[in-house]
Amino acid sequence: MIIYNVTIKIDLDVHDLWLRWMKEEHVPRVLETGCFTANKIYRILQEDESDGITYAFQYFANTMGDYFDYQKNHADALQREGLDMFPEKYTAFRTLLKEV
Repeated sequence: MIIYNVTIKIDLDVHDLWLRWMKEEHVPRVLETGCFTANKIYRILQEDESDGITYAFQYFANTMGDYFDYQKNHADALQREGLDMFPEKYTAFRTLLKEV
């Protein structure tokens, strides 16, 4: 199992709109690519959320080939949507994990 983890810190002023968009539009589009079999969303618990709230979005792929397909054919367009809708409102970093 390959886990594509996207950690995002979103500004408070757009948080509610962004989270609804992520759950209702973005995550379903990522899953519609067929590259991932499931996903989970976690809120990262921190003491100070005065400048934003942080989430971890995990997408589960059966193989590295599925992940590479996503990166090659889908990732740029899907990431661009978020940048266009919420410019300079979030920071993100991505991690690739393998279940052991």
